[in-house]
Amino acid sequence: MQILWQPSLTVKQGTITSLLGPNGAGKSTTVSTIFGSVVPWKGKVEFEGADITLAPTHRKVELGITLVPEGKHLFKGMTVYENLTMGAYRKEALKHQEDSLALVYSLFPILEERKNQVAGSLSGGQQQMVTIGRALMTKPRLIMLDEPSQGLAPKLALEVFETILKLKEEVGLTILLIEQNANAALNAADYVYIMHEGRIKAEGKPEEIKESGDIREAYLGI
Repeated sequence: MQILWQPSLTVKQGTITSLLGPNGAGKSTTVSTIFGSVVPWKGKVEFEGADITLAPTHRKVELGITLVPEGKHLFKGMTVYENLTMGAYRKEALKHQEDSLALVYSLFPILEERKNQVAGSLSGGQQQMVTIGRALMTKPRLIMLDEPSQGLAPKLALEVFETILKLKEEVGLTILLIEQNANAALNAADYVYIMHEGRIKAEGKPEEIKESGDIREAYLGI
């Protein structure tokens, strides 16, 4: 069954690009294809000028591509510290493990306070912090965040989006953000793509999307 219909999108270095759309639009399949979890039968994925369409997932991680998947995928019986350091498994990441830990703790101070606590005992928001933190431990150049605010209370969701902005502005990361929280994603993004039924239906700067009543009503429900 074909889910994607040749969507074309570009994520510029040092920016936040949001991919928005309703449930079932194909957003998660798109990032899974970029990451290598899904192999496309047509089209290609390029990263920094190189064709990486058929590269295995571990090779894409080595190149600096990281995915934070939908949901909180943790080793719940392990401590916060152990979960975080699981992300620093490639050579480049291992060399900078302490610096990466310092960055994660500066972004999420509560994780340093609870570094010896079992991850499964944390709140939902704190578990999401660990999943993002573990991704940062890989020393990524492109980080893809799939529904990072899902299931979070509004205050915690706001904190997550504030952190995403810090990752761009203070760390210089390139970010592809998949979100159903359209308003928050529009406020964070530099550029936006709207996906529906596996196709890119619209694209533009956030202010252009906000000003288009037809796009907002048809695809975003805002």
